[in-house]
Amino acid sequence: MKKILRIAVVIVFCSTIMYGQEIITTNGGVPIGDNQNSKTVGEYGPVLLEDIHLIEKLAAFDRERIPERVVHARGAGAFGVFESTTDMSPYTKAGLFKGNNFKTDVVVRFSTVIHGKGSPETARDPRGFAVKFYTDNGNYDIVGNNLPIFFIRDAIKFPDMVHSLKPSPITNKQDPNRFFDFFSNIPEATHMLTRLYSDLGIPKGYQFMNGSSVHGFKWVNQKGEVVYVKYSWVSKQGEHNLDLDQAAKQQSMDWQHATVSLRNDIDAKKYPQWDLYVQMIKPENLHSFDFFPLDATKDWPADKIEKIKIGTMILNRNPINYFQEVESVAMSPGNLVPGIEPSEDKLLQGRLFSYFDTQRHRLGPNNQQIKVNQPKAKVINYNSDSYSSASNSKFPDADINYQPSTKVSLAENKKYKPSQTHFKDIAITQKKISKTNDFAQAGEFYRTLSEKDKTNLIRNLRGDLGQVNSKAIQKKMITYFYRSDKDFGMRIAKALGFSQKDFISVGGN
Repeated sequence: MKKILRIAVVIVFCSTIMYGQEIITTNGGVPIGDNQNSKTVGEYGPVLLEDIHLIEKLAAFDRERIPERVVHARGAGAFGVFESTTDMSPYTKAGLFKGNNFKTDVVVRFSTVIHGKGSPETARDPRGFAVKFYTDNGNYDIVGNNLPIFFIRDAIKFPDMVHSLKPSPITNKQDPNRFFDFFSNIPEATHMLTRLYSDLGIPKGYQFMNGSSVHGFKWVNQKGEVVYVKYSWVSKQGEHNLDLDQAAKQQSMDWQHATVSLRNDIDAKKYPQWDLYVQMIKPENLHSFDFFPLDATKDWPADKIEKIKIGTMILNRNPINYFQEVESVAMSPGNLVPGIEPSEDKLLQGRLFSYFDTQRHRLGPNNQQIKVNQPKAKVINYNSDSYSSASNSKFPDADINYQPSTKVSLAENKKYKPSQTHFKDIAITQKKISKTNDFAQAGEFYRTLSEKDKTNLIRNLRGDLGQVNSKAIQKKMITYFYRSDKDFGMRIAKALGFSQKDFISVGGN
């Protein structure tokens, strides 16, 4: 018996050696002899400050949680490839859209918008749909949502909108009284609220939702000619959502279902795919619609502006380390490549600053040097000494970190210069656009819904609007929905217990 025990001990010891080949080190690579016991004064004495490994380990642990994203905190991601199937070089010099099945590596992050990092994925919320393309000319990001529009058209309203949707500073509870108080003064949000309170507000899973750039951008070709474009991702898995009852049932079983479902499908080699479509408007036609196309609260109707399929994206690899590859990914609509430029969209213009600034705060000023954010293209700049500097030791002279210099050419490269935008009779101003048309598209969307979807929309809106204590706010929101569509407004009024005599005057469609 003793012999058997000795053999067992030897086997366990040998197994420890066999499976413990990796030696723990400090962050400096110094081998650690004992990762289980702190250095003490004698066997029972106090711990010594000179235990460098202990101090380093605790300090790293204390800093494990970087600031949570203010919006888009809860997310999942995956890696894959985008294949360009249509040559768009007549419209843009961006090489990733040159057709002939040209492939570009991508990383995608899906997310909810308002709720925190540990929130359920069954919550009603827009979903973020952000794609980073690792192109030959640097990183290009399409940072959008699952819905083709947004609540507001001007970035100056964004902090206030988010504050209204976040928990109350007094009760720490998300409260419909607060966000409908805000939206009752923002008629431009009617279209987005109509879509969000349909079943589109709770996708069944990330692979079952479409995506949109939300904003219009400029494409510029080799001749310097400009067209305005908007992107749409169409899920090849189909678009599937949860109604209130299905969402409640799902939440009772697993409220992380979207993250789990995406990961499981990729592990099972059921690789999710999306076709990418683009719509184009010539600059001279920008004002030929009953809405302003660069207003982020407006969709570009496919019956008026053709959708052209330009490629397909396949996600085929799950992240190996979530923090390093998903939590640390830094997306920004300002990550643009030659041939793609920002439009005059007021909301986009604010995001160009806000996203970069958020990443500098959250991940640090060297966030673009984190592996998942590193471009495949070579980085050459003259940033020096601090976090955001890149290695310039080999180009073209290690002693030159400034420009101009007699040793470095100052010749312009017109291939990469931005397009020219001409203005005349311009006044610096601060006012709302004149072509707001806040209600028409909300009504058009409502009329596309089936009777079941209309019933669910009214039910979903009643759930939150019914919690609003102010009858004046409720009536104001009903007015917005009525101006979108008479039936829509009357049904939500009835659902909230109002009769026709409660409304002295309501604007028509």
